[in-house]
Amino acid sequence: MSDPLVGQLSELLQDFTQDWDNEFEGEMTRETRLLADLGFESIDIIQLVVAIEEMVGKRKLPFNQLLMKDGRYVDDLSIGQIADFLKTQV
Repeated sequence: MSDPLVGQLSELLQDFTQDWDNEFEGEMTRETRLLADLGFESIDIIQLVVAIEEMVGKRKLPFNQLLMKDGRYVDDLSIGQIADFLKTQV
């Protein structure tokens, strides 16, 4: 069963990364990670947060709950983690 939110995020991330010189090939899945697989950097995550808020039509989502754990930034995020977070917020 495919998750429409994962599909939307994958499309958004493909648009986001299409001009980047990264090694990622193949289909983006729930397991695809932003930093390890797609070559994201911290500034890219900020821009992605804004793009996701526009995509879901909701501002000021509590992304700190997703990006921080025990007072520290998480090492990486997967598309599935972002999708699961959005399902609890929208």
